[in-house]
Amino acid sequence: MGKKFQEGKFYLVREDVLPEAMKKTLDAKELIERGKADSVWEAVHRVDLSRSAFYKYKDTVFPFHTIVKERIITLFFHLEDRSGTLSHLLSETAKHGCNILTIHQTIPLQGRANVTLSLNVTDLTIGLEDLLSKLRRLEFVEKVEVLGSGA
Repeated sequence: MGKKFQEGKFYLVREDVLPEAMKKTLDAKELIERGKADSVWEAVHRVDLSRSAFYKYKDTVFPFHTIVKERIITLFFHLEDRSGTLSHLLSETAKHGCNILTIHQTIPLQGRANVTLSLNVTDLTIGLEDLLSKLRRLEFVEKVEVLGSGA
C-alpha cells in the first residue's frame, strides 16, 4: 500500500465519477467476499479487470456502507522488539476508544516484529487520521499501514 493512502485524507465520492477500474475493483472484492469467486484471478476475469489494477486499488477503495456499518479496520505494524511494546501499542489504541478484536504477532527476527490488529472503531474518540498519526509517532513503531476496513 502506498504512502499516500497511509498519510492521506479520506473522501466520500459519488459512484458515477469513479474511474471504471475502481468500480470493477469493488465488484471483484465483492465476488471474493461473497464466495462467488475462488481467487483474485477468477474475480478480475469475471469483471474484466487486470490483476495489476485490482492490486493498485484493492486497499484504497471501499463501499461506503461497509465502513459505516461495521467500523472495523485492520492495521499492520512493523515494530522494534522491546519489552512492553505490544502492551503499550494496545493501551494506546484502547485509550482512544478502539475495541481490539484480533491480534496477530510474528516471532521477532533481527529485533523487529510484525503485528496485525483488527479494531472496532465505532467508539473512537478521535479521528481515524489522528489515531494513525499518534500510533506512527510511538518511538518503537517503524511503520503503520491500513490493510483494510469493513467486514
